[in-house]
Amino acid sequence: MAVTAASLVGCGSVSNTTAPPAPGPLSANNVNLIFVVSEDLANNASGDVNRSTANLTNQGLQRTLLMAAFLKQQVLAMKNVTGIYVLEPTTHLQTTNNYPDMAAPETVQQFALLNQITLSSEPPPQYVPYTGNSYPLNASYAPGSVPTSVATPTAYCAACQGLDFNDQRNNNEALATGIIAANVAGFYVFSAPWETTNALMRNINRTQGYNLALPASYASPNYIYAISIAASGSASLVTYNSNLNPPSTYPVLPSPTPASTPCSVPTFSITVTGGSGGAVIPEGINTNETLYMIRHAEAHPQAHWDDGNYVCAGQWRALDLPYALQGKIRPNQVYSVDPAQIIAGTQNATGNFSWSYVRPALTVEPYAIANDLPYGLAASFELFASDSPQQASKFFFSGGQFSNQSVLLAWEHDHIPPTVRALVSSYFPNGGAPPVPDWPGADYDTIWTVTLDAAGNLMVNNALCEGIDSAALPATCPQF
Repeated sequence: MAVTAASLVGCGSVSNTTAPPAPGPLSANNVNLIFVVSEDLANNASGDVNRSTANLTNQGLQRTLLMAAFLKQQVLAMKNVTGIYVLEPTTHLQTTNNYPDMAAPETVQQFALLNQITLSSEPPPQYVPYTGNSYPLNASYAPGSVPTSVATPTAYCAACQGLDFNDQRNNNEALATGIIAANVAGFYVFSAPWETTNALMRNINRTQGYNLALPASYASPNYIYAISIAASGSASLVTYNSNLNPPSTYPVLPSPTPASTPCSVPTFSITVTGGSGGAVIPEGINTNETLYMIRHAEAHPQAHWDDGNYVCAGQWRALDLPYALQGKIRPNQVYSVDPAQIIAGTQNATGNFSWSYVRPALTVEPYAIANDLPYGLAASFELFASDSPQQASKFFFSGGQFSNQSVLLAWEHDHIPPTVRALVSSYFPNGGAPPVPDWPGADYDTIWTVTLDAAGNLMVNNALCEGIDSAALPATCPQF
């Protein structure tokens, strides 16, 4: 990507110079630490970040989609990534409303789907290998470094640790130096804001004695930095400029664009009125609230194959969601589970089967971006804890936080019915609550709508759906 530059020198004179050629791809024989700077309120390109929510805009999302191909082609030369480490979103609350920093995982999500990982297609301890396009994003907390008001994990995941914005206990350095010490050649990608990235690169440079001439200040989101470490231990800094100039509109999906389909699952409707049939309106229940509950996007290309992320078909769904839901729902905010939480998926060749649970959050991130909506994370309780249904019901339906609000929530499908059951049961202290059906295992399309009226009376139904047919979604990722 060498370019010829003509720069004006003095009065009317022209100097013909040739810019140095762009660096070639990194060597697969080296340990390559690749830093993709995510945007935030402090450092961003004009038009890329929403100032009120600290989230990406349509233009910022476009940049992340285009960056994926540049990373894969120009930096990795189509080789497979070895590890992806992203900012733990709740460690960087940039506004007075404490919105989490979702830009970092979104910055490398499209890139993650252009890489492959081999996992078992059966639950542990079996290992029946299957290779799929969906590389995991490591976003989980290190021991002793969980932010205030965030649930302390019942177990930590050393294999899926992410990056802490404040670098508590020097966890970021420990992660990077562990990779260097292991000396396994490959491509290790880090996505975090400039402040975190800059500190990490400088600390690596100092502790390892590389004496690299690191960048002095933030340049732009188009710059990618790589510390490439040869087998001899010598290191070099390689700087790439993707020169991206993304449009300011929401991405148009390439062909074949997902077609709208009618809802296909049996419908149900539950109405609970205080004083009727033994129902009692619970104390502290929210009023005038609507919660639209959807499942994360497609994640299992084979049986139980699961790495905490979604797969290429899921990317089609996530990016199509703003189109599919247009005119169907009108939320004023979006919520999901903290991507740092851990799911027990299926195991890789080394026996690891714990993964950062990023896919619900990344499923609705494009919808929040397209509609300029604030994005929150339910991080004060663990989704996979035994009391999760009760905690989730309490979080979303009592205490007044979501009174007079309309919320789109992306959740884990097996946990949606128990959460609704806990809510419905809270109206029947003496028993007799109406049954709540299970969520069909193959259903990624349905929307469960939970409504609380001005008196706290409850209605739940599944009359709406996204209208995106899973079977019609391509198995290969959209290309930008």
